Amino acid sequence: MTPSEDFVVTDRGGIVENSHRVHAAVVDAKGRRLYALGNPERMTLARSAAKPAQALAILETEGFAGYGFDDADIALMCASHSSEERHIARTRTMLSKLKAEEADLRCGGHPSLSETVNRSWIKQDFVPTAVCSNCSGKHVGMLAGARAIGAGMEDYHLPDHPMQGRVKRTVAELCDLDVREVEWGIDGCNLPTPAFPLDRQARIYAKLAAAADGDDAGEGPSRRSAALARIFRAMAGHPEMVAGEGRYCTVLMQAFNGALIGKLGADASYAIGVRASDETKRLGADGALGISVKIEDGNLEILYAVVTEILERLGIASPDISSRLAPFHHPQRVNTMGVTTGGVSFPFKLRGPIPGGDDSRLTALAR
Repeated sequence: MTPSEDFVVTDRGGIVENSHRVHAAVVDAKGRRLYALGNPERMTLARSAAKPAQALAILETEGFAGYGFDDADIALMCASHSSEERHIARTRTMLSKLKAEEADLRCGGHPSLSETVNRSWIKQDFVPTAVCSNCSGKHVGMLAGARAIGAGMEDYHLPDHPMQGRVKRTVAELCDLDVREVEWGIDGCNLPTPAFPLDRQARIYAKLAAAADGDDAGEGPSRRSAALARIFRAMAGHPEMVAGEGRYCTVLMQAFNGALIGKLGADASYAIGVRASDETKRLGADGALGISVKIEDGNLEILYAVVTEILERLGIASPDISSRLAPFHHPQRVNTMGVTTGGVSFPFKLRGPIPGGDDSRLTALAR
């Protein structure tokens, strides 16, 4: 392997064991691509990284405000949570605000994303149900949106439901694409999930961060900008709702203390929105930043390491933040006796546009 290849490498005793192909895109609030890795236009299923965009469609429904959802509720709509008691309890509270029941949810129960929670469930012989789904908040939000537009709640999850029609239009608008240019599959939780070029996912998150900065990033009406800003504020203010104890999304947002939001998508998709700062300006950004990453083979451990590495290379993570993220950045490779057997290395280089040039003329950003 040569250092220019877009891979992350794991070794055992200095012998390459696995290589993981990486794709990434970094854009600013105006949609300009600043840096890339692999194929930044790779058609990518966003999976749960699309949840903030799906939540926007819900917040923009007429009458949504009447349900009394607070920012912690909105954070749960954007979550892939660990099914901790606080997540399950909030799901039930959200259902009560709608006067809906767990039976109205069209998601199923599954093992927790938290090993700690799973061990507890096994000891109790507990069988998880729909409110335990890591996507329960999004499903309650879809119920609320369906009711707010006067559509039936029973089939809210189906691709041809009016609520999903709104979601499709909203996602395409945030991507700056025609609705026909966004493809759709069915997610693990039973809701439609979008696929679009990877750099368009970064564009969505740049718009979220720009709205939090008070910049509409071309989103036009202040109502949309206000909704985007509220989603950013909800996630940044309640990171424990977005994932859970010790999970990457929660630790990342806690470490940055309101400066960014980050969201996992299944099979190693990730997106980050970074508010404007001296660091983003130094990178040549016009306002906020959006970052999207996809690991080709779906490895989550490698995903978290790569996202952290990119933040460091961009100069966004301070030494204190880097220290808090170190367990994800440099995961221990040990055997059953605690002996270190190898490590993870990052031979890739981020490619960026040459000042004064165009996106096709690229220079490398290495450590």
